Amino acid sequence: MSDPDGLVAEIEAVGPRLARAREMVGRRIIGQDAAVEQVLIAILCGGHALLVGVPGLAKTRLVETLGIVLGLDAHRIQFTPDLMPADILGAEVLETGADGTRAFRFIDGPIFCQLLMGDEINRASPRTQSALLQAMQEKEVSVAGQRRGLPAPFHVLATQNPIEQEGTYPLPEAQLDRFLLQVDLDYPDREAERRVILATTGIDDATAEPVFDAPSLIAAQRLVRRLPVGDAVVDRVLDLVRAARPGTADAHPLVTSQVSWGPGPRAAQALMLAVRARALLQGRLVPDLADVAALARPVLIHRMALGFAARAEGRTLDELIARLVADVTRMEAAA
Repeated sequence: MSDPDGLVAEIEAVGPRLARAREMVGRRIIGQDAAVEQVLIAILCGGHALLVGVPGLAKTRLVETLGIVLGLDAHRIQFTPDLMPADILGAEVLETGADGTRAFRFIDGPIFCQLLMGDEINRASPRTQSALLQAMQEKEVSVAGQRRGLPAPFHVLATQNPIEQEGTYPLPEAQLDRFLLQVDLDYPDREAERRVILATTGIDDATAEPVFDAPSLIAAQRLVRRLPVGDAVVDRVLDLVRAARPGTADAHPLVTSQVSWGPGPRAAQALMLAVRARALLQGRLVPDLADVAALARPVLIHRMALGFAARAEGRTLDELIARLVADVTRMEAAA
């Protein structure tokens, strides 16, 4: 760290702005504090998030609000089985000029934005889902043999309904791995739901105001990568991710018996970035072990799959990841 005083000053300067952004989102998204935090973490890391929840939990409203608060150009795509790649990427059209000459002109698809909401992404065919892979990883698309860069920053917030599976196409592992976090939205508690119905059924609806713009958000994303991380946090990240891989020397016994495939190195990268972003979002100078425990589930759950026997016995990945976190913590404390 070449200039620790300068880094501390930058962290202290961006802290109130992040707190303000979180407050603005909280005005319109009630009772989903954990989900809001995790989505903001994913964006601060420069990544994408998969939002999982039943209809009516404000997933669309969350993305719309984030676009306003973060000052990003936001588009929405409703995925359906008949959606084609050109419907999201764009296409070339042949135009005839006033002088009679003809030329192709490219018309941008909705993917050319800074914040893309892919609503019910698992309803699109694999061919259309695959069109997002290059965009999510390389921040560009290929159309008619030409690469076209996407605006910066570029984030995909895709939604899935965990209940309705008829007529859906499960996302392939390669695409799931592109999502930094899986953010699960659950039903609000009674008091939060009371606030929701009072706030959304009256004449006046809560409004959000811009707090960031694209350049200042990119600066905050770069700052995340500069936060120092202690050796204890690095070791906890490595121990946890490696314990979740079946068929390896470091695998946890339950993983060996219950898991068919586990997280790759991208999971460790995601967890390392996410703990930094969580510390910055909460106004801390460095991440700690509690950040690793808090973010283990959203980083790992979509990067693991239970075997048939474990599913038949009613096992869940939630239980398994909680056990992994507890056992890795205990073993490190005993070492």
